[in-house]
Amino acid sequence: MNDQARISAPEMLRDLYGEPVPASLVKEMTYLTDAYAAFIKASPFVVISTSGAEGLDASPRGGPPGFVRVADKKTLILPDRSGNNRVDSLSNVVSDPRIAMLFLVPGVGETMRVNGTARVSVEPDLLASFADVNGKIPRSAIIVSIDRAYVHCSQSLARSKLWDQASQVERKALPSIGQMLQACRAEFDGAAYDKRNAEEGDTPED
Repeated sequence: MNDQARISAPEMLRDLYGEPVPASLVKEMTYLTDAYAAFIKASPFVVISTSGAEGLDASPRGGPPGFVRVADKKTLILPDRSGNNRVDSLSNVVSDPRIAMLFLVPGVGETMRVNGTARVSVEPDLLASFADVNGKIPRSAIIVSIDRAYVHCSQSLARSKLWDQASQVERKALPSIGQMLQACRAEFDGAAYDKRNAEEGDTPED
């Protein structure tokens, strides 16, 4: 690759792309507007990005719409449900509080971004307030203090056709998660893993 074609300074990017579109600046807020809060309350899925001593992490989180609680205009609370116990995101937050979140709503083209700082809480009353329908309480919760919040237009999802039924990929067209894991470690029993997931109807979050 020709290193002379490398962009190496912010000024070079601005020369290449020009000034930001005005709407891209208007939408950025330091708190949640009522409209932004409504979007988050309708979202059943968020990707959280963190940074720590071990590097970067982007992790999916899901639950019923509104599983990320809007505590107030400056605060979000995300319960940490059972998963694979890697605790990559939590470990990062403990060492570096910076966090970024990307919310999606099924069928909606726009996405919502939130940037801020976070802390991990095990306060009993707070965790109890997140008990699920089976009474199960999360082991911890991530409390996010919002620095920036803004909506993204629908261009990315429109280009990807993510919500288009005609674009849906048949799951059997790709390796199962058990097969993927066995490809990483030959001694891993991918078939047993897939069978257990099928019986339990659930796959631990990564």
